[in-house]
Amino acid sequence: MNTETGHPFDLLTPDFMLDAVDAAGFLSDGRLLQLNSFENRVYQVGQEEGPPVIVKFYRPNRWSDEQILEEHAFSLFLVERDLPVIAPEVREGNSLFHCDGFSFAVFRRAGGHAPELANDSHLEQLGRTLARWHACGSDRPYQQRPTLDVVEDIRTASTYLINDVVDLNYRGQYRDLIGQLLETIANRLDGQSFPLLNVHGDCHTGNILWRDDSPHFVDLDDSLRAPAMQDLWMLLSGEDDEQQHQLRVLAQGYDTFLPFPWEQKALIEPLRIRRMVCYDAWLARRWDDPAFPPAFPWFESMNYWGQQINLLQQQSQNLL
Repeated sequence: MNTETGHPFDLLTPDFMLDAVDAAGFLSDGRLLQLNSFENRVYQVGQEEGPPVIVKFYRPNRWSDEQILEEHAFSLFLVERDLPVIAPEVREGNSLFHCDGFSFAVFRRAGGHAPELANDSHLEQLGRTLARWHACGSDRPYQQRPTLDVVEDIRTASTYLINDVVDLNYRGQYRDLIGQLLETIANRLDGQSFPLLNVHGDCHTGNILWRDDSPHFVDLDDSLRAPAMQDLWMLLSGEDDEQQHQLRVLAQGYDTFLPFPWEQKALIEPLRIRRMVCYDAWLARRWDDPAFPPAFPWFESMNYWGQQINLLQQQSQNLL
């Protein structure tokens, strides 16, 4: 893969992608539509026969083939268990394809809209479906993919931000606040351990398509080993009383198949902090990708770090 002239994704010209898809056995009709994705590059590709397919070109050097294939195998396993997951298409025993240094997968096109978190019926159905997923998530534990570690993940991401990214005017304050948060979280979770499952990992409403009165899960790119709460907390929104209600409704559905993990409630705010800090580190690490600066222009502003400190201070209060 020649990247001397720019970012690796610059090599994904229309002709390159169409030729790659054709070579994998999905004969295109020349139609190509880019879809919203930053971590990878995702396109809808028209087919000579049948409906269009969705093609995901993986970001080079993020995952190994073994890690991607392990996620694919788990997705297909969930489909075998009648879970509503959009798994990769398989041709001649293969779900991962390669072309000149790029790895890619092909998925059937699925329609739908985001679930409504203010709709108790949607939440209860999400609870039932995630319980079924989590019941399967302990059957085939990942061997290649990461395991979530709240404290270590926050420490690793924040160290990178403090050393190389946070505006100098805010760096000392940010460093001190992160140190306090890490100490509080470590004390809060001291002596506690929670069962690990193969979870979705990025289970927000943008990765759930609602149709036929049922959720359909897409994009397991961040799937990892983690406590069940990693999938559940991301379906909470609004003020504290609203989130408590949403949690109870999720639990009503979840309890249909598994006991709801109330003992993991202490993880919710630490997981929220983990996501905030890791998201900033993700943006910083991807800043050389030409797609990022125009999409996230506020990330370069000095005021951004002041705002992030205020948000983290609020989270610090939520930990008390």
